[in-house]
Amino acid sequence: MDKLIITVAPTGEGAGKKDNPALPVTPAEIAEAVYDSWLAGAAVAHIHVRDDAGNPTMSTEKFSETVGMIRRKCDIVLNLTSSGDINAADDIRMAHLPLLKPDIASLDCGSMNWAYNELFINHPHFLEKLSIVMRDNGIMPEVEIFDTGMLDNAMHLVKKGLFTQPLHVQFVMGAAGGIPASIENLIYLIRQLPTGATWSAFGIGRHHIPIMAASMLLGGHVRVGFEDNIYYKKGVLASSNAQLVERAIRLAREFGRDVASAAEARAYFGLPRSLSHII
Repeated sequence: MDKLIITVAPTGEGAGKKDNPALPVTPAEIAEAVYDSWLAGAAVAHIHVRDDAGNPTMSTEKFSETVGMIRRKCDIVLNLTSSGDINAADDIRMAHLPLLKPDIASLDCGSMNWAYNELFINHPHFLEKLSIVMRDNGIMPEVEIFDTGMLDNAMHLVKKGLFTQPLHVQFVMGAAGGIPASIENLIYLIRQLPTGATWSAFGIGRHHIPIMAASMLLGGHVRVGFEDNIYYKKGVLASSNAQLVERAIRLAREFGRDVASAAEARAYFGLPRSLSHII
C-alpha cells in the first residue's frame, strides 16, 4: 500500500475552549498545534481560523496571519478550508485562496442539512466558481464527500473541465445530516470512486477510531484532530492534536503502514516543492 498520509485538522468551527481547553483558536495557537503535529508525523494540515472572540470566520486577515506563522515553522502541506463559516457569502469563502495559494483547499461537493439545524449550502454555481479559482491558482481540490450523491456532483465538475482527475477525496463520515460512519458505508463509498482516485476518511466523535483503522487497512489515508474529535477516549479529553497524530502513527505501524513525510505527500499529490509563493 501507499505510505499513509496523516492530515491534522487542529480546529474547526464547532468545538471551543469550553469543550476542550487545549483547542487552539488564535493564529499563534493554531500554528503551534500544527507545528507540534508536524513534529509528531502529520504531513498535511487542514486549516480553519477563528475571530478574536473565538468564533468561526473566513477572515482573509486571520488566514494570512495563521499561514504565515505555520510557514515560518515547518514545511507541512497546507489545506485551507472554504467552509469555515457556513453563513459566509460565496466570495468571502473564496477570497483567501488567490491571495495565499495553498497547496490544497476543500471543495464540499453538495448541500446538506447541517446537524439537523442549519443549511450548509454549496450551490452548483458556487462549486463551479470555486473550482475555477482553484484551477487558475494551481490549488489542488480536496473533494469533501458528506454523502454519496456528492461524488456524482464532483464528477459533473470533472466533465465540465473545471478540474482534472485523478481526484483526491475526503470522506466525512458521521456528520449529523450526512452519511453514517460505518465500515459498510466506507466500503460502499470506496467502490464508487473513479479509477485512479486517492482517498482519505475520518469519523466524527466516537466514530473516529473505527473509521481511522478501517481506512488504514483498506489502503486509504486518514485525518485526525480537534475539528473532528476532542476526546482521546470515552470521557477523556485529548491533551493536544499531536497526541491524536501520535496514536494514528502507532496504529499505522501495528498495521504495517509506513507514514509519509510532508515532502513525500507533496510528491504523492504532485504538488510544487517550493513554498516561496506562500511565505
